[in-house]
Amino acid sequence: MRARILTLARHLTDFLALVGAVGVLAMLVHVTADVAGRQLFSRGLPATVEIVSRYYMLLIAFLPLAWTERRDEMISVDILESLFKGPLDRVNRALVHLLSLAAFLFLAYTTWFAAMREYEAKSFVLSLSVAIPVWPGFFILPVAFALGSLVSVLKLYLCLAGLDDTQEAKAFTEKSEQGSAP
Repeated sequence: MRARILTLARHLTDFLALVGAVGVLAMLVHVTADVAGRQLFSRGLPATVEIVSRYYMLLIAFLPLAWTERRDEMISVDILESLFKGPLDRVNRALVHLLSLAAFLFLAYTTWFAAMREYEAKSFVLSLSVAIPVWPGFFILPVAFALGSLVSVLKLYLCLAGLDDTQEAKAFTEKSEQGSAP
């Protein structure tokens, strides 16, 4: 059961990171088409700035967060880490996972209410007299933070259960004996 949950979480984070990567390509094509339209036809695509800033950038920046957390590739400061040996190392890692979980939960909670407020208002922006709905983009944040919370819970569980050095945990975080997987 544990292996299935870890595998599901790994596939889910991989998928959302892939969606973020597709967002980069979509933004590239969209902005290129806008610039080409401006140069060739003296008219760009409407709402490019709004779509880039309210959809593509959110996809690119936030959907891969859980993937990055799962792989232990978040920015970290390891000044005091060398002081913790043995059981203190596990306590230190558990506290870090707990702090990450608290941050992700807080962000998921607050952004969910912001997304619901924007949904209820059916928020939009006007671009060249065309209403562009922007409320769907607000749901990217709580989804990303909720998945980050799930990853933090799983990592905390593995740490507290003493399973973070098992093959199962290494497959979850994609770590090999030599370090991070390519």
